[in-house]
Amino acid sequence: MTKAEACLWKYVLKAGQLKGFQFRRQRPVLNYIADFICKELMLVIEVDGITHHAEEAIKKDEIRQKVLESAGFTVLRLRDEDVLNHIEAVCHYLEDWIENKISQ
Repeated sequence: MTKAEACLWKYVLKAGQLKGFQFRRQRPVLNYIADFICKELMLVIEVDGITHHAEEAIKKDEIRQKVLESAGFTVLRLRDEDVLNHIEAVCHYLEDWIENKISQ
């Protein structure tokens, strides 16, 4: 895991910390490995670092996201720098997303 992924795991997602939902890290989903997944919410969280800024990586990420979304998943992409520098805001963003999802 990258430093940002480790921080998100430790401070937000580990052991049901996020609204009581169980997240798994580095899990296979379809033909991909998701950084984090919550099957109950059909949610994949990807933490993107600088390697995701290259044109080829952007195209691969777009394809991957379309495939996952066509299978019913929502893919939330977080930037490394946001996780590392604004973990509280990231946590609130994810909490808000979950609140909206479960209130539907």
